[in-house]
Amino acid sequence: MAAAAPSSGYAAWVARLAELKKLRGKQPRVRPYRPLVLANQVSNRRLGLGEATCITEMSLMMACWKQNEFSDVTCAQEIQTFFNCAAKAEAERKQNLRQESLGQSGKLGSKQINKLLKRFPNITYNY
Repeated sequence: MAAAAPSSGYAAWVARLAELKKLRGKQPRVRPYRPLVLANQVSNRRLGLGEATCITEMSLMMACWKQNEFSDVTCAQEIQTFFNCAAKAEAERKQNLRQESLGQSGKLGSKQINKLLKRFPNITYNY
């Protein structure tokens, strides 16, 4: 049986292994293209909007409307269920907003970070 020819992935792996053997005991050099210091401000970004709520209730309500020719009287229960779900989701969102504004969520917003960075600026000496 003839031996199979080495693939290019194998050749690259062997070359990388040889390179690592040469560097044994030496740390590879890292040359950053910018100085490794914090900036004095961060960009203003909003936190992610999160997931959509009450999708199931909405789809049930719309299916009922479609079946009953968009009659609110016959679909009153589905409509009420959807509105209850939307009110509950809005209350949760407001409670989360209050907790975030008090700093209880563990994440700082970009405005709070910028305020802290202005209070304690990074002292740099033209690197």
